[in-house]
Amino acid sequence: MNTKNLLGFGLVAILAILTVSNPFTSTYVHQLKNEAVQTSSSENKLLKSIEAAAKKYDIPPQDAQIDRVWKAMPGYNGIQVDIEASYKKMKGRSFDERKLVFKQIPPKVHLDDLPPAPIYRGHPDKPMVALLINVAWGNEYLPSILQTLKKHNVQGTFFLEGRWVKENPDLAKMIAAGGHEIGNHSYSHPKMESLGTAQAREEIVKANEVIEATTGKKPVWFGPPSGGFREETIEIAHDLNMKTVLWTVDTIDWQKPSPGTILKRVMSRVHPGAMILMHPTDPTAQALEQLIIQIKSKHLRIGTVSKLMDEEYIIKIQTAQ
Repeated sequence: MNTKNLLGFGLVAILAILTVSNPFTSTYVHQLKNEAVQTSSSENKLLKSIEAAAKKYDIPPQDAQIDRVWKAMPGYNGIQVDIEASYKKMKGRSFDERKLVFKQIPPKVHLDDLPPAPIYRGHPDKPMVALLINVAWGNEYLPSILQTLKKHNVQGTFFLEGRWVKENPDLAKMIAAGGHEIGNHSYSHPKMESLGTAQAREEIVKANEVIEATTGKKPVWFGPPSGGFREETIEIAHDLNMKTVLWTVDTIDWQKPSPGTILKRVMSRVHPGAMILMHPTDPTAQALEQLIIQIKSKHLRIGTVSKLMDEEYIIKIQTAQ
């Protein structure tokens, strides 16, 4: 084959290849354009769905405040949908409300910004409750209570009397080892409202010292015995970087009611933000498991005072399954 024929054959071959696979041929370009339009349309639809959901979930934060009835109440974060992050997470897929990415918006006024005041409850919009367990006696029922809490992966806040901790260091350590929060319940369980300034301060400080030395935990919550206090009691605790905690729902379990009575008493009053007071008693030990199950059935989380008081917004997405 001479050079002229060889060149001709090569040109024919190149044209054949270009006709079959050249991306700039009209058929292939048209296909690419269609795919691009379809992708663009799908992504625009996804973005619009996310933007619509963002309007639905745009909830402003709420400042901490001194309520006329409930006294000091924590703030609560607002939430916004992070449109960019949500789009990246769902890109290439259909819209799924469960995959929305949220960002929390903190309030301007926090619990720490408020003047000294007692705390009776968490924020009423927060679907959570806290268990407050005052301990100055009832040793024989503590292992059962701790076992039930562990079984259901629940942490509570145990307010320990300092004198009790000194006499029962192993039980105090067991409570702390279970991941529970430790609060201060005074040293010797006096009527705090009857004490002078020096005595009230000593009761709180001495209990803190024993608790920290025994458990390694430094209490930030003070639960006055029998709920007794006066204005100065709150201020003394505040000066010690502690907040005074009371309760919203009382089991009155020290009167030894039946487990069924405790259940009815709590479940008829429980609500978002509630703080539930109990003690290590036999009826409480028997009622605790059902109490946890029934509270959770109301779509309420159960946690410590610190978790209830924090400003984290608990997001609940309702979607058709």
